[in-house]
Amino acid sequence: MTRTVFTQNLQELQDGVLTLGSMVEKAIGRAVESLRNQDAVLAQQVVDDDAKINDARWELEEAAINLMATQAPMARDLRRIAAVMHIVTELERMADHAEGIAVLTLRTADEPLLKPLVDIPRMADLARELLVEALETYTEMDAERARQVARRDDEVDRLYEQVYRELLTFMISDPRTITRATHLLWVAHNVERIADRVTNICERVVFVVTGQIEEMNRK
Repeated sequence: MTRTVFTQNLQELQDGVLTLGSMVEKAIGRAVESLRNQDAVLAQQVVDDDAKINDARWELEEAAINLMATQAPMARDLRRIAAVMHIVTELERMADHAEGIAVLTLRTADEPLLKPLVDIPRMADLARELLVEALETYTEMDAERARQVARRDDEVDRLYEQVYRELLTFMISDPRTITRATHLLWVAHNVERIADRVTNICERVVFVVTGQIEEMNRK
C-alpha cells in the first residue's frame, strides 16, 4: 500500500469517528429532550438507534485494527490509529448513557416530572458542546485546545452538584418525591459521565500529539 493510500485510509477513519460522534451528540440531545417532554416515541427512537451506533463503533475498530495489521505504522501514525479505537469506545459508551436516559423516560412517561427541567438540559447542552469541541481537537491534532476543553468538565460538575443538592432537598422535605427525584439523579449522573468521557477523548488527543499520557480532571 502506498503512502497516499495509507493517508486516505487514515482520513476515512477520522471521518468515521466524526460521523459516529455526530450520531452520539444527537442521541444525547434527543434523550434529554424526550425526558423534558415525556416523549416516549422519541425515547424509543434513541433506544432503537443505539444498535446503529454499536455497529458503527465495531466497524471503525475493525478498520483500525486492519490498518495497523497491514501497514505496521510507527510513532505518531500508530498513536493516531490506536486513538481511534479508544475514542470510538468512549463514544459508544456515551451513547449507552444516552440510551439509559431514554429508558428512564420510557419508565416514567406516564407520570409528571418532579419539576420542570432546567439544569439537566443545561448540563446536556454543555456536554454536547464539549463533545463537538473535543472531536475538533482530534481532527486538528490540537493538544492545547484539548486541555482547555477538558478543563471545562468542571462546569458540568458544578451543575451536577447543583442538581444533586436541589433533588436532595426535595427528598428531605417530602419523602413521596424520593422515587421521582432518584430518577432525575440517575439522569444527571449519566450526563456527568458523558462529560467525563469527553475528557478521556481529550487525553487521547494529547497522547497522539505529544506521545505523553496526561491524566486530566482527576476526581
